Amino acid sequence: MAEVRADRPRTNAGPGRLLIAVYLLFAIAATSRAGLQIATKFDQAPLAYLLSALAAVVYIVAAVGLARAGHAGRRVALACCTVELVGVVGIGAFSLARPDLFPDETVWSGFGSGYGYIPLVLPILGLAWLYGTRRR
Repeated sequence: MAEVRADRPRTNAGPGRLLIAVYLLFAIAATSRAGLQIATKFDQAPLAYLLSALAAVVYIVAAVGLARAGHAGRRVALACCTVELVGVVGIGAFSLARPDLFPDETVWSGFGSGYGYIPLVLPILGLAWLYGTRRR
């Protein structure tokens, strides 16, 4: 089990628990949606549906990283939040430039508009939480 120093606030305590819960909720939503899209209509938009599956994996790993609260968990969460932010901004812009490749909404298309823009805000909150709970 990873050691957590007393001088470092834990990522899985306080508001971090809510953040982990939101990541888990999005992991379930993205996994379910991507699984259904891939199983039933993969030929219509394979790129979009595979990107949704990637988003699901990022949400799962980010939740685990935040929940672990140790050094390794913090590094994993930091990497996931960074990938997520780059993904939602990059895919969001790409989906607006090439809407023909995104016939259905995906987690990151339109900057997460189909999910109330939470996918755009979530990595920012995650990075802010990681920054706020870093060792001083």
